[in-house]
Amino acid sequence: MIVFYALLGAAIGSFLNVCIDRLPRQQSIWQPPSHCPDCGRGLGPLELIPVISFLALRGRCRTCGAAIPRRVLVVEVFTALLFAVLWGYYGPGSLLVVATVYTCILVVVFFIDLEHRLVLNRVVYPSAALALVLSLLATVPGDPLLLTPTVPTLFSALAGGAVGFVAIYLPAWLSRGGMGAGDVKLAAFLGLALGLPAVLAGLFLGFAAGGLVAAFLLITKLRGRRDPVPYAPFLAAGGWLAILYGNQMMAWYLGRFFH
Repeated sequence: MIVFYALLGAAIGSFLNVCIDRLPRQQSIWQPPSHCPDCGRGLGPLELIPVISFLALRGRCRTCGAAIPRRVLVVEVFTALLFAVLWGYYGPGSLLVVATVYTCILVVVFFIDLEHRLVLNRVVYPSAALALVLSLLATVPGDPLLLTPTVPTLFSALAGGAVGFVAIYLPAWLSRGGMGAGDVKLAAFLGLALGLPAVLAGLFLGFAAGGLVAAFLLITKLRGRRDPVPYAPFLAAGGWLAILYGNQMMAWYLGRFFH
Protein backbone atom coordinates (compact mmCIF):
# COMPACT_ATOMS: atom_id res chain seq x y z
CA MET A 1 0.00 0.00 0.00
CA ILE A 2 2.93 2.36 0.59
CA VAL A 3 4.08 1.72 -2.97
CA PHE A 4 0.57 2.30 -4.30
CA TYR A 5 0.27 5.56 -2.40
CA ALA A 6 3.68 6.64 -3.64
CA LEU A 7 2.53 6.00 -7.23
CA LEU A 8 -0.57 8.06 -6.50
CA GLY A 9 1.75 10.78 -5.22
CA ALA A 10 3.71 10.76 -8.47
CA ALA A 11 0.46 11.10 -10.45
CA ILE A 12 -0.74 13.96 -8.25
CA GLY A 13 2.72 15.48 -8.53
CA SER A 14 2.14 15.69 -12.29
CA PHE A 15 -0.97 17.79 -11.62
CA LEU A 16 0.91 19.90 -9.07
CA ASN A 17 3.39 20.70 -11.84
CA VAL A 18 0.51 22.15 -13.83
CA CYS A 19 -0.43 24.31 -10.84
CA ILE A 20 3.18 25.44 -10.39
CA ASP A 21 3.40 26.36 -14.08
CA ARG A 22 0.07 28.12 -14.49
CA LEU A 23 -0.95 29.72 -11.20
CA PRO A 24 1.82 32.37 -11.20
CA ARG A 25 0.72 33.31 -14.74
CA GLN A 26 -2.93 33.51 -13.64
CA GLN A 27 -3.87 30.77 -16.10
CA SER A 28 -6.51 28.07 -15.69
CA ILE A 29 -5.20 24.80 -14.30
CA TRP A 30 -7.92 22.90 -16.21
CA GLN A 31 -7.81 24.36 -19.71
CA PRO A 32 -6.14 23.94 -22.10
CA PRO A 33 -5.02 20.31 -21.58
CA SER A 34 -1.35 19.56 -21.05
CA HIS A 35 0.77 20.66 -23.99
CA CYS A 36 4.30 21.63 -24.94
CA PRO A 37 4.70 25.35 -24.14
CA ASP A 38 7.13 25.77 -27.05
CA CYS A 39 5.38 24.14 -30.00
CA GLY A 40 1.87 23.99 -28.53
CA ARG A 41 1.28 20.32 -29.36
CA GLY A 42 -1.05 18.53 -26.97
CA LEU A 43 0.55 15.70 -25.04
CA GLY A 44 -0.62 12.14 -25.60
CA PRO A 45 -1.38 9.63 -22.83
CA LEU A 46 2.05 7.99 -23.11
CA GLU A 47 3.69 11.38 -22.54
CA LEU A 48 1.78 11.94 -19.32
CA ILE A 49 3.01 8.94 -17.34
CA PRO A 50 4.69 10.38 -14.23
CA VAL A 51 8.49 10.01 -14.07
CA ILE A 52 8.62 7.37 -16.82
CA SER A 53 7.61 9.77 -19.61
CA PHE A 54 10.25 12.29 -18.62
CA LEU A 55 12.97 9.63 -18.56
CA ALA A 56 11.81 8.00 -21.80
CA LEU A 57 11.78 11.36 -23.61
CA ARG A 58 15.12 12.28 -22.01
CA GLY A 59 13.63 15.50 -20.78
CA ARG A 60 12.68 16.87 -24.22
CA CYS A 61 9.53 17.40 -26.28
CA ARG A 62 9.04 14.59 -28.80
CA THR A 63 8.06 17.06 -31.54
CA CYS A 64 10.20 20.17 -31.22
CA GLY A 65 12.97 18.94 -28.92
CA ALA A 66 12.46 21.74 -26.41
CA ALA A 67 13.80 20.96 -22.95
CA ILE A 68 11.27 19.97 -20.31
CA PRO A 69 12.14 21.64 -16.98
CA ARG A 70 13.87 19.23 -14.61
CA ARG A 71 11.55 20.53 -11.95
CA VAL A 72 8.81 18.38 -13.55
CA LEU A 73 10.68 15.21 -12.64
CA VAL A 74 11.74 16.53 -9.23
CA VAL A 75 8.18 17.39 -8.20
CA GLU A 76 6.83 14.00 -9.28
CA VAL A 77 9.53 12.06 -7.43
CA PHE A 78 9.42 14.39 -4.42
CA THR A 79 5.64 14.12 -4.07
CA ALA A 80 5.80 10.34 -4.40
CA LEU A 81 8.31 10.17 -1.53
CA LEU A 82 6.22 12.49 0.66
CA PHE A 83 3.11 10.38 0.03
CA ALA A 84 5.01 7.24 1.00
CA VAL A 85 6.06 8.87 4.26
CA LEU A 86 2.48 9.97 4.96
CA TRP A 87 1.10 6.46 4.47
CA GLY A 88 3.82 4.97 6.64
CA TYR A 89 3.08 7.50 9.40
CA TYR A 90 -0.73 7.69 9.36
CA GLY A 91 -2.02 4.63 7.55
CA PRO A 92 -5.52 4.84 6.05
CA GLY A 93 -7.99 7.26 7.57
CA SER A 94 -9.17 10.85 7.70
CA LEU A 95 -5.87 12.16 9.06
CA LEU A 96 -4.08 10.78 6.01
CA VAL A 97 -6.47 12.71 3.77
CA VAL A 98 -5.92 15.95 5.67
CA ALA A 99 -2.14 15.55 5.72
CA THR A 100 -2.16 14.69 2.00
CA VAL A 101 -4.10 17.85 1.10
CA TYR A 102 -1.79 20.02 3.19
CA THR A 103 1.22 18.32 1.62
CA CYS A 104 0.00 19.16 -1.89
CA ILE A 105 -0.55 22.78 -0.88
CA LEU A 106 2.94 23.07 0.59
CA VAL A 107 4.58 21.46 -2.43
CA VAL A 108 2.94 24.05 -4.70
CA VAL A 109 3.98 26.89 -2.38
CA PHE A 110 7.53 25.52 -2.10
CA PHE A 111 8.24 25.38 -5.82
CA ILE A 112 6.37 28.51 -6.87
CA ASP A 113 8.30 30.61 -4.38
CA LEU A 114 11.55 28.90 -5.34
CA GLU A 115 11.02 29.81 -9.00
CA HIS A 116 9.08 33.07 -8.86
CA ARG A 117 9.53 34.40 -5.31
CA LEU A 118 5.76 34.54 -4.99
CA VAL A 119 3.37 33.21 -2.36
CA LEU A 120 0.04 33.43 -4.12
CA ASN A 121 -3.14 34.64 -2.43
CA ARG A 122 -5.13 32.24 -4.60
CA VAL A 123 -3.27 29.39 -2.88
CA VAL A 124 -2.95 30.68 0.69
CA TYR A 125 -6.43 32.14 1.22
CA PRO A 126 -8.42 29.01 0.24
CA SER A 127 -5.94 26.92 2.23
CA ALA A 128 -6.50 29.06 5.32
CA ALA A 129 -10.27 28.74 4.87
CA LEU A 130 -9.89 24.95 4.63
CA ALA A 131 -7.83 24.89 7.81
CA LEU A 132 -10.55 26.83 9.63
CA VAL A 133 -13.26 24.45 8.41
CA LEU A 134 -11.24 21.45 9.56
CA SER A 135 -10.68 23.06 12.97
CA LEU A 136 -14.44 23.56 13.27
CA LEU A 137 -15.00 19.88 12.49
CA ALA A 138 -12.34 18.91 15.04
CA THR A 139 -14.19 21.03 17.65
CA VAL A 140 -17.47 19.11 17.19
CA PRO A 141 -18.19 17.13 20.38
CA GLY A 142 -17.11 13.54 19.97
CA ASP A 143 -14.99 14.39 16.88
CA PRO A 144 -16.84 12.00 14.49
CA LEU A 145 -14.08 12.25 11.86
CA LEU A 146 -11.35 11.42 14.41
CA LEU A 147 -9.33 14.51 13.49
CA THR A 148 -7.94 15.46 16.89
CA PRO A 149 -5.29 15.77 18.23
CA THR A 150 -3.52 16.17 14.86
CA VAL A 151 -6.02 18.75 13.58
CA PRO A 152 -6.31 21.59 16.11
CA THR A 153 -9.60 22.70 17.58
CA LEU A 154 -10.91 26.15 16.63
CA PHE A 155 -9.36 28.00 19.57
CA SER A 156 -5.99 26.33 19.04
CA ALA A 157 -6.12 27.07 15.31
CA LEU A 158 -6.95 30.75 15.82
CA ALA A 159 -4.21 31.10 18.43
CA GLY A 160 -1.75 29.35 16.12
CA GLY A 161 -2.73 31.60 13.22
CA ALA A 162 -2.18 34.70 15.34
CA VAL A 163 1.22 33.45 16.53
CA GLY A 164 2.30 32.53 13.00
CA PHE A 165 1.23 35.93 11.67
CA VAL A 166 3.01 37.94 14.37
CA ALA A 167 6.13 35.75 14.38
CA ILE A 168 6.79 36.46 10.68
CA TYR A 169 5.27 39.93 10.43
CA LEU A 170 7.78 41.43 12.85
CA PRO A 171 10.94 40.16 11.09
CA ALA A 172 9.35 40.97 7.71
CA TRP A 173 8.77 44.55 8.86
CA LEU A 174 12.28 44.84 10.30
CA SER A 175 13.96 43.30 7.24
CA ARG A 176 12.45 45.96 4.92
CA GLY A 177 11.97 43.69 1.96
CA GLY A 178 13.99 40.67 3.02
CA MET A 179 10.71 38.89 3.70
CA GLY A 180 7.40 39.61 2.01
CA ALA A 181 3.72 39.74 2.85
CA GLY A 182 3.34 36.31 1.27
CA ASP A 183 5.61 34.81 3.93
CA VAL A 184 3.43 36.37 6.63
CA LYS A 185 0.25 34.93 5.10
CA LEU A 186 1.87 31.51 4.73
CA ALA A 187 2.89 31.53 8.39
CA ALA A 188 -0.67 32.45 9.38
CA PHE A 189 -2.01 29.54 7.32
CA LEU A 190 0.48 27.16 8.95
CA GLY A 191 -0.66 28.41 12.35
CA LEU A 192 -4.29 27.69 11.46
CA ALA A 193 -3.38 24.24 10.15
CA LEU A 194 -1.07 23.26 13.01
CA GLY A 195 -2.57 25.11 15.95
CA LEU A 196 -0.79 26.13 19.11
CA PRO A 197 1.77 24.97 20.22
CA ALA A 198 2.66 22.84 17.16
CA VAL A 199 3.07 25.96 14.99
CA LEU A 200 6.04 26.93 17.17
CA ALA A 201 7.83 23.76 16.08
CA GLY A 202 7.08 24.50 12.42
CA LEU A 203 8.35 28.07 12.70
CA PHE A 204 11.47 26.96 14.54
CA LEU A 205 12.29 24.35 11.90
CA GLY A 206 11.68 26.89 9.13
CA PHE A 207 13.86 29.53 10.78
CA ALA A 208 16.63 27.03 11.52
CA ALA A 209 16.70 25.62 7.98
CA GLY A 210 16.53 29.09 6.42
CA GLY A 211 19.31 30.40 8.63
CA LEU A 212 21.60 27.46 7.90
CA VAL A 213 21.09 27.68 4.16
CA ALA A 214 21.53 31.47 4.14
CA ALA A 215 24.75 31.13 6.14
CA PHE A 216 26.04 28.49 3.72
CA LEU A 217 25.26 30.70 0.72
CA LEU A 218 27.06 33.64 2.31
CA ILE A 219 30.11 31.61 3.32
CA THR A 220 30.43 30.08 -0.13
CA LYS A 221 29.71 33.49 -1.72
CA LEU A 222 26.91 32.05 -3.80
CA ARG A 223 24.81 34.92 -2.46
CA GLY A 224 25.73 38.35 -1.20
CA ARG A 225 24.31 40.03 1.89
CA ARG A 226 21.87 42.03 -0.21
CA ASP A 227 20.80 39.13 -2.44
CA PRO A 228 17.28 37.86 -1.67
CA VAL A 229 16.76 34.25 -0.59
CA PRO A 230 13.23 32.80 -0.94
CA TYR A 231 11.99 32.07 2.55
CA ALA A 232 8.62 30.42 1.94
CA PRO A 233 10.23 27.08 0.94
CA PHE A 234 11.79 26.83 4.39
CA LEU A 235 8.51 27.71 6.08
CA ALA A 236 6.75 25.12 3.94
CA ALA A 237 9.33 22.45 4.80
CA GLY A 238 9.18 23.27 8.52
CA GLY A 239 5.39 23.27 8.39
CA TRP A 240 5.29 19.86 6.71
CA LEU A 241 7.58 18.34 9.34
CA ALA A 242 5.43 19.91 12.04
CA ILE A 243 2.31 18.31 10.55
CA LEU A 244 3.91 14.97 11.39
CA TYR A 245 6.00 15.71 14.47
CA GLY A 246 5.03 19.17 15.75
CA ASN A 247 2.94 18.01 18.70
CA GLN A 248 5.55 15.44 19.72
CA MET A 249 8.35 17.99 19.48
CA MET A 250 6.50 20.50 21.64
CA ALA A 251 5.48 17.83 24.15
CA TRP A 252 9.14 16.78 24.45
CA TYR A 253 10.31 20.39 24.81
CA LEU A 254 7.69 21.35 27.37
CA GLY A 255 8.24 18.14 29.32
CA ARG A 256 11.99 18.61 29.37
CA PHE A 257 12.16 22.26 30.34
CA PHE A 258 8.91 22.85 32.23
CA HIS A 259 8.49 19.54 34.05
